Amino acid sequence: MSACNHCNSAAQPPFTSDAGKEAGTAVPHSDFARDSRRSGSMDQLPGLPWGGALQPGVWRPYEHRKLANPAPLGLCGFATSAFVLSCVNLQARGVEAPNIAIPMALIYGGFIQILAGMWEMAVGNTFGATALSSYGGFWMSYGILLSPPWNISSPVNGPYSSDAAQLNSAVGLYLTGWFILTTVLLLCTLRSTVAFVFLFLTLDLAYLFLACESFAKSVGHLALADRLRVAGGVFGILAAFAAWYNALAGLMDDSNSFFKLPVIYMPWSDKAGGLGKKERDVEKQHHA
Repeated sequence: MSACNHCNSAAQPPFTSDAGKEAGTAVPHSDFARDSRRSGSMDQLPGLPWGGALQPGVWRPYEHRKLANPAPLGLCGFATSAFVLSCVNLQARGVEAPNIAIPMALIYGGFIQILAGMWEMAVGNTFGATALSSYGGFWMSYGILLSPPWNISSPVNGPYSSDAAQLNSAVGLYLTGWFILTTVLLLCTLRSTVAFVFLFLTLDLAYLFLACESFAKSVGHLALADRLRVAGGVFGILAAFAAWYNALAGLMDDSNSFFKLPVIYMPWSDKAGGLGKKERDVEKQHHA
Protein backbone atom coordinates (compact mmCIF):
# COMPACT_ATOMS: atom_id res chain seq x y z
CA MET A 1 0.00 0.00 0.00
CA SER A 2 2.80 2.41 0.88
CA ALA A 3 4.57 1.55 -2.38
CA CYS A 4 1.43 2.46 -4.36
CA ASN A 5 1.14 5.72 -2.54
CA HIS A 6 4.76 6.46 -3.38
CA CYS A 7 4.11 5.71 -7.05
CA ASN A 8 1.05 7.96 -7.12
CA SER A 9 3.02 10.75 -5.48
CA ALA A 10 5.86 10.37 -7.95
CA ALA A 11 3.42 10.51 -10.86
CA GLN A 12 2.15 13.95 -9.90
CA PRO A 13 3.35 16.76 -12.15
CA PRO A 14 5.94 19.09 -10.65
CA PHE A 15 5.00 22.60 -9.60
CA THR A 16 7.48 25.05 -11.04
CA SER A 17 7.96 28.34 -9.22
CA ASP A 18 9.04 31.61 -10.84
CA ALA A 19 12.45 31.19 -9.27
CA GLY A 20 12.56 27.63 -10.53
CA LYS A 21 11.81 28.74 -14.09
CA GLU A 22 14.74 31.14 -13.98
CA ALA A 23 17.06 28.52 -12.55
CA GLY A 24 15.69 25.71 -14.72
CA THR A 25 14.56 23.67 -11.72
CA ALA A 26 11.16 22.43 -10.63
CA VAL A 27 9.72 22.19 -7.16
CA PRO A 28 7.89 18.87 -6.65
CA HIS A 29 4.21 19.27 -5.85
CA SER A 30 4.50 17.12 -2.75
CA ASP A 31 7.25 19.37 -1.37
CA PHE A 32 5.22 22.50 -2.00
CA ALA A 33 2.18 21.07 -0.25
CA ARG A 34 4.30 19.97 2.68
CA ASP A 35 6.11 23.29 3.04
CA SER A 36 2.92 25.32 2.82
CA ARG A 37 1.11 23.13 5.35
CA ARG A 38 -0.23 25.15 8.23
CA SER A 39 -2.47 24.45 11.17
CA GLY A 40 -6.19 24.55 10.72
CA SER A 41 -8.27 23.16 7.90
CA MET A 42 -7.39 22.97 4.23
CA ASP A 43 -9.53 26.09 3.83
CA GLN A 44 -6.42 27.97 4.92
CA LEU A 45 -4.75 27.09 1.61
CA PRO A 46 -3.46 28.80 -0.43
CA GLY A 47 -2.15 31.51 1.86
CA LEU A 48 -5.38 33.11 3.04
CA PRO A 49 -5.44 35.85 5.71
CA TRP A 50 -4.69 34.19 9.03
CA GLY A 51 -3.74 35.37 12.50
CA GLY A 52 -1.96 32.11 13.27
CA ALA A 53 0.81 33.17 10.89
CA LEU A 54 0.38 36.94 11.35
CA GLN A 55 -0.55 37.22 7.67
CA PRO A 56 -3.18 39.97 7.15
CA GLY A 57 -3.72 39.29 3.43
CA VAL A 58 -3.47 36.66 0.72
CA TRP A 59 0.07 35.35 0.69
CA ARG A 60 2.15 32.60 -0.81
CA PRO A 61 4.12 30.29 1.51
CA TYR A 62 7.82 29.89 0.91
CA GLU A 63 8.72 26.86 -1.18
CA HIS A 64 11.13 24.50 0.59
CA ARG A 65 10.79 26.54 3.77
CA LYS A 66 13.16 25.23 6.42
CA LEU A 67 11.90 27.39 9.29
CA ALA A 68 8.84 26.68 11.40
CA ASN A 69 6.06 29.24 11.76
CA PRO A 70 7.55 31.80 14.20
CA ALA A 71 4.30 33.72 14.77
CA PRO A 72 2.97 31.61 17.70
CA LEU A 73 6.21 32.14 19.65
CA GLY A 74 6.04 35.89 19.22
CA LEU A 75 2.32 36.00 19.97
CA CYS A 76 2.79 33.97 23.17
CA GLY A 77 5.61 36.25 24.29
CA PHE A 78 3.42 39.27 23.75
CA ALA A 79 0.31 37.71 25.30
CA THR A 80 1.99 36.55 28.50
CA SER A 81 3.72 39.87 29.08
CA ALA A 82 0.54 41.84 28.34
CA PHE A 83 -1.46 39.62 30.69
CA VAL A 84 0.91 40.13 33.62
CA LEU A 85 1.14 43.91 33.15
CA SER A 86 -2.61 44.25 32.65
CA CYS A 87 -3.26 42.34 35.88
CA VAL A 88 -1.04 44.89 37.63
CA ASN A 89 -2.99 47.73 35.98
CA LEU A 90 -6.17 46.15 37.34
CA GLN A 91 -4.45 45.78 40.74
CA ALA A 92 -5.31 42.09 40.82
CA ARG A 93 -4.85 40.59 44.30
CA GLY A 94 -3.71 44.00 45.54
CA VAL A 95 -0.57 44.15 43.34
CA GLU A 96 0.09 47.76 42.34
CA ALA A 97 3.83 47.98 41.58
CA PRO A 98 4.60 47.02 37.95
CA ASN A 99 8.16 45.88 38.71
CA ILE A 100 7.14 42.20 38.55
CA ALA A 101 6.67 42.72 34.80
CA ILE A 102 10.31 43.78 34.26
CA PRO A 103 11.88 40.30 33.77
CA MET A 104 8.95 39.21 31.61
CA ALA A 105 9.20 42.38 29.51
CA LEU A 106 12.95 42.15 29.00
CA ILE A 107 13.22 38.44 28.20
CA TYR A 108 9.99 36.85 26.94
CA GLY A 109 8.08 39.86 25.68
CA GLY A 110 11.22 41.65 24.54
CA PHE A 111 14.21 39.56 23.49
CA ILE A 112 12.30 36.41 22.48
CA GLN A 113 9.69 38.38 20.56
CA ILE A 114 12.38 40.27 18.65
CA LEU A 115 13.91 36.92 17.70
CA ALA A 116 10.51 35.78 16.42
CA GLY A 117 10.28 38.99 14.41
CA MET A 118 13.64 38.31 12.79
CA TRP A 119 12.51 34.78 11.93
CA GLU A 120 9.35 36.24 10.39
CA MET A 121 11.64 38.29 8.18
CA ALA A 122 13.46 35.10 7.20
CA VAL A 123 10.22 33.47 6.03
CA GLY A 124 9.24 36.56 4.05
CA ASN A 125 6.43 37.92 6.26
CA THR A 126 6.85 41.70 6.27
CA PHE A 127 3.85 42.38 8.52
CA GLY A 128 4.82 39.72 11.07
CA ALA A 129 8.43 40.91 11.14
CA THR A 130 7.35 44.52 11.66
CA ALA A 131 4.75 43.74 14.34
CA LEU A 132 6.74 41.26 16.42
CA SER A 133 10.02 43.20 16.24
CA SER A 134 8.25 46.45 17.12
CA TYR A 135 6.39 45.05 20.11
CA GLY A 136 9.51 43.23 21.22
CA GLY A 137 11.14 46.66 21.20
CA PHE A 138 8.22 48.03 23.20
CA TRP A 139 8.55 45.44 25.92
CA MET A 140 12.32 45.84 26.19
CA SER A 141 12.04 49.63 26.33
CA TYR A 142 9.22 49.45 28.87
CA GLY A 143 11.26 47.09 31.01
CA ILE A 144 14.15 49.56 30.88
CA LEU A 145 11.76 52.39 31.77
CA LEU A 146 10.74 50.52 34.93
CA SER A 147 14.20 49.18 35.84
CA PRO A 148 15.77 50.93 38.86
CA PRO A 149 19.34 50.80 37.44
CA TRP A 150 18.30 53.01 34.52
CA ASN A 151 16.75 55.50 36.93
CA ILE A 152 14.37 56.91 34.30
CA SER A 153 11.16 56.92 36.32
CA SER A 154 12.68 57.09 39.81
CA PRO A 155 10.77 59.54 42.06
CA VAL A 156 13.91 60.15 44.14
CA ASN A 157 16.86 61.04 41.92
CA GLY A 158 15.60 60.43 38.38
CA PRO A 159 15.48 63.06 35.62
CA TYR A 160 11.81 63.75 36.42
CA SER A 161 12.03 63.42 40.21
CA SER A 162 11.41 67.13 40.77
CA ASP A 163 8.35 67.27 38.52
CA ALA A 164 5.88 64.35 38.65
CA ALA A 165 3.62 66.04 36.12
CA GLN A 166 6.44 66.09 33.59
CA LEU A 167 7.10 62.39 34.17
CA ASN A 168 3.45 61.51 33.59
CA SER A 169 3.35 63.65 30.45
CA ALA A 170 6.50 61.95 29.16
CA VAL A 171 5.04 58.48 29.76
CA GLY A 172 1.83 59.61 28.05
CA LEU A 173 3.79 60.71 24.98
CA TYR A 174 5.67 57.40 25.03
CA LEU A 175 2.42 55.42 25.04
CA THR A 176 0.87 57.70 22.42
CA GLY A 177 3.65 56.74 20.03
CA TRP A 178 2.77 53.07 20.48
CA PHE A 179 -0.92 53.88 20.05
CA ILE A 180 -0.15 55.46 16.66
CA LEU A 181 1.99 52.50 15.57
CA THR A 182 -0.72 50.04 16.59
CA THR A 183 -3.29 52.05 14.63
CA VAL A 184 -1.07 51.75 11.54
CA LEU A 185 -0.82 47.98 11.99
CA LEU A 186 -4.56 47.72 12.71
CA LEU A 187 -5.31 49.29 9.33
CA CYS A 188 -3.30 46.49 7.70
CA THR A 189 -5.45 43.77 9.30
CA LEU A 190 -8.90 44.97 8.25
CA ARG A 191 -9.13 42.46 5.37
CA SER A 192 -8.11 39.47 7.49
CA THR A 193 -9.96 37.55 10.22
CA VAL A 194 -12.11 38.67 13.14
CA ALA A 195 -9.61 37.33 15.70
CA PHE A 196 -6.74 39.11 13.95
CA VAL A 197 -8.57 42.46 13.86
CA PHE A 198 -9.78 42.01 17.45
CA LEU A 199 -6.20 41.56 18.66
CA PHE A 200 -4.96 44.85 17.24
CA LEU A 201 -8.17 46.74 18.04
CA THR A 202 -8.08 45.84 21.74
CA LEU A 203 -4.35 46.52 21.92
CA ASP A 204 -4.87 49.91 20.27
CA LEU A 205 -7.52 50.83 22.83
CA ALA A 206 -5.30 49.63 25.68
CA TYR A 207 -2.51 51.97 24.58
CA LEU A 208 -4.99 54.82 24.14
CA PHE A 209 -6.51 54.48 27.61
CA LEU A 210 -3.13 54.08 29.31
CA ALA A 211 -1.76 57.14 27.51
CA CYS A 212 -4.82 59.13 28.58
CA GLU A 213 -4.31 57.87 32.14
CA SER A 214 -0.81 59.36 32.20
CA PHE A 215 -2.04 62.66 30.78
CA ALA A 216 -4.87 62.77 33.34
CA LYS A 217 -2.38 62.20 36.17
CA SER A 218 -0.16 64.97 34.83
CA VAL A 219 -2.96 67.52 35.34
CA GLY A 220 -4.13 66.15 38.68
CA HIS A 221 -7.30 64.30 37.62
CA LEU A 222 -6.52 61.25 39.73
CA ALA A 223 -10.04 59.79 39.87
CA LEU A 224 -10.30 59.92 36.07
CA ALA A 225 -6.80 58.45 35.80
CA ASP A 226 -7.85 55.46 37.92
CA ARG A 227 -10.82 54.76 35.65
CA LEU A 228 -8.65 55.06 32.54
CA ARG A 229 -6.08 52.69 34.07
CA VAL A 230 -8.76 50.09 34.70
CA ALA A 231 -10.07 50.47 31.14
CA GLY A 232 -6.54 50.05 29.81
CA GLY A 233 -6.09 46.95 31.94
CA VAL A 234 -9.34 45.41 30.67
CA PHE A 235 -8.43 45.96 27.03
CA GLY A 236 -4.91 44.70 27.75
CA ILE A 237 -6.37 41.45 29.11
CA LEU A 238 -8.57 41.13 26.02
CA ALA A 239 -5.56 41.73 23.76
CA ALA A 240 -3.58 39.07 25.64
CA PHE A 241 -6.28 36.44 25.18
CA ALA A 242 -6.71 37.43 21.53
CA ALA A 243 -2.96 36.93 21.02
CA TRP A 244 -3.13 33.53 22.73
CA TYR A 245 -6.09 32.59 20.52
CA ASN A 246 -4.18 33.45 17.34
CA ALA A 247 -1.10 31.66 18.67
CA LEU A 248 -3.14 28.53 19.38
CA ALA A 249 -4.55 28.67 15.86
CA GLY A 250 -0.97 28.68 14.59
CA LEU A 251 0.07 25.76 16.79
CA MET A 252 -2.83 23.37 16.26
CA ASP A 253 -2.89 20.91 13.40
CA ASP A 254 -4.04 17.36 12.69
CA SER A 255 -0.98 15.88 14.40
CA ASN A 256 -1.50 17.44 17.83
CA SER A 257 -5.17 18.33 18.24
CA PHE A 258 -8.61 16.75 18.03
CA PHE A 259 -10.25 19.99 16.94
CA LYS A 260 -9.45 23.24 15.17
CA LEU A 261 -10.26 26.78 16.13
CA PRO A 262 -12.87 28.45 13.95
CA VAL A 263 -11.60 31.02 11.47
CA ILE A 264 -14.11 33.82 10.84
CA TYR A 265 -13.18 36.15 8.02
CA MET A 266 -14.14 39.78 7.80
CA PRO A 267 -17.04 40.25 5.33
CA TRP A 268 -14.83 42.12 2.86
CA SER A 269 -11.79 39.83 3.10
CA ASP A 270 -10.41 37.84 0.16
CA LYS A 271 -11.79 34.60 1.59
CA ALA A 272 -15.30 35.99 2.13
CA GLY A 273 -15.39 37.65 -1.27
CA GLY A 274 -13.86 34.75 -3.13
CA LEU A 275 -10.34 34.24 -4.37
CA GLY A 276 -9.01 35.88 -7.48
CA LYS A 277 -7.90 33.96 -10.54
CA LYS A 278 -4.26 33.86 -9.45
CA GLU A 279 -5.15 32.45 -6.03
CA ARG A 280 -7.54 29.89 -7.56
CA ASP A 281 -4.76 28.71 -9.88
CA VAL A 282 -2.45 28.21 -6.92
CA GLU A 283 -5.21 26.36 -5.06
CA LYS A 284 -5.62 23.99 -8.00
CA GLN A 285 -1.89 23.24 -7.84
CA HIS A 286 -2.26 22.36 -4.14
CA HIS A 287 -5.11 19.93 -4.73
CA ALA A 288 -3.93 18.51 -8.08
